[in-house]
Amino acid sequence: MPAARESLLDAACAALGRRAWSAVRMVDVAAAASVSRQTLYNEFGSKDGLARALVRRETDLYLAGADRALREGGLEALADWTTATARCNPVVRAALTGCWSERLPSPTLSAVSSPSTVPAQRRANGPLPSPADFVCAVRDRASAALGAPGLDRAQEQRLARDCELVVRLALSCVVAPPEEGGVGRLVRDAVGPRAG
Repeated sequence: MPAARESLLDAACAALGRRAWSAVRMVDVAAAASVSRQTLYNEFGSKDGLARALVRRETDLYLAGADRALREGGLEALADWTTATARCNPVVRAALTGCWSERLPSPTLSAVSSPSTVPAQRRANGPLPSPADFVCAVRDRASAALGAPGLDRAQEQRLARDCELVVRLALSCVVAPPEEGGVGRLVRDAVGPRAG
């Protein structure tokens, strides 16, 4: 029931935009998605399951966007994507920074036991990435996307270092935004021509 699952996640995300997670009611999420409450429980098992699935989806969308940004514009585009996404998506911002507020669901990062028969929920119930996991994942994706055949070990290490530096710069800009256009300038200053 992927369409119902996505509709439920969209409804939960919309509800989260209007009220704190503690005030989001499962019955309201089901009604907003035009499905029964039983369908919601079949998909997610509980409100905690819904929270984990929401965090997993939003972080997966962030990573997919990071891959697209890398392909289209390199490290500077990755930094812009990271800061822009974190500014407008509180779930992504919390996942990237580890700063969960009382308005957001705050699922544990470790795996939870999952009697779910829904494959997507079993994945959501697995371990969620920590901020450090995100840095490593995006650094590794950037290194793979920007690496060229024939790089020697020192060049690969320098590329990985530059990629990690850009990810960490972008995260610092999420917490303390620079002036307009400042993210790109910081990236260019830090890694030079590799930025674009």
